[in-house]
Amino acid sequence: MSEQFSFQTRLLHNNQKVDKETGAVSVPIQHASTFHQFDFDQFGTFDYGRSGNPTRAALEETIAELEGGVQGFAFASGMAAISTAFMLLSKGDHVVVTTDVYGGTFRFVTQVLSRLGIEYTFVDMTNLDEIEASIQENTKVIYVETPSNPTMKITNLKEVVALAERYECLTFVDNTFMTPALQRPIELGVDVVLHSATKFIGGHSDVIAGLAVVKDEELGKQLAFLQNSFGSVLGVQDCWLVLRGLKTLHVRMEHSSKAAHQLALWLKEQSAVERVYYPGLEGHSGYDIQKEQADGFGAVLSFELKDKDAVRQFVNNVKVPVFAVSLGAVESILSYPATMSHAAMPSEERQQRGITDGLLRLSVGLESVEDIKNDFSNAFESLAVTK
Repeated sequence: MSEQFSFQTRLLHNNQKVDKETGAVSVPIQHASTFHQFDFDQFGTFDYGRSGNPTRAALEETIAELEGGVQGFAFASGMAAISTAFMLLSKGDHVVVTTDVYGGTFRFVTQVLSRLGIEYTFVDMTNLDEIEASIQENTKVIYVETPSNPTMKITNLKEVVALAERYECLTFVDNTFMTPALQRPIELGVDVVLHSATKFIGGHSDVIAGLAVVKDEELGKQLAFLQNSFGSVLGVQDCWLVLRGLKTLHVRMEHSSKAAHQLALWLKEQSAVERVYYPGLEGHSGYDIQKEQADGFGAVLSFELKDKDAVRQFVNNVKVPVFAVSLGAVESILSYPATMSHAAMPSEERQQRGITDGLLRLSVGLESVEDIKNDFSNAFESLAVTK
């Protein structure tokens, strides 16, 4: 029945709408670590909590349905989801990765996969020729982050999928910034979609969680085996928090994306700001691609000030956003990639990717846009910059 509804309605009216046993309108939290088997020869759906749990199953089914995949998986963190998906690779394999990828992913690829004998190449995913040139005989995965973190580059997913199919590679996409409310990569042919559900999906800065969704049943079997083997599953209380966060995902993304667009346009006019990175700006190189493959431009933008001293002064004078690691919450979060999200990346690597010492990332929350503008205006005045 839920297929008849829009995405907005399906967030509320899906198979988890009511508990089938009691009619409760909230998914029950099942704390059991083990489950009695009523038949010696035929075990039930659940046997041991690491392998499966009704509350976790509710979340996994929900995210799979929202992303348009066949099976979902809930992990203890976004990096747990990403790391487990990378374990589909074997020694001697090669992976092509977005250049300006999240710092935690960069760390895992360069310091963990490399120790396991898995090779990697970082490429500009906006350049299809560069991607193709980096594909080797042992390339098994093309790993995409779009928009990329934190310089907001846009990858054409249909083109990458077509390229991957030609070379018989899998495609992984980190969809954290967009969520299925705005972008559904599996509908474009992507094999595995990954999320830090700590961010927009959870949405309230109160849970650490990761999600994965796969396109086909064979991949589902492989990832289920890995999830059970590694055991980095999401606890049931956290599963419930993510399910609750999903109910308001559409309205939060709608408000925050609209506000981010307004702020991006406004920041472009501020003399203290040297550059704004946001795919919703018509001058952005990925603007047309984003319009085609997504339902919006998202609630995250980055902007560049003169240098580190300007950033320090600005941060010390703003009052509305929290200055913190993370993004995607009801409150606006201002981050400094050089020492936060991309601290694991060496300075020279950051500079090559445009992650300068003057770059700030802003995840726009649910506050009044005018309040944020006024707050930022006061902070810009402290920089003693005359427009």
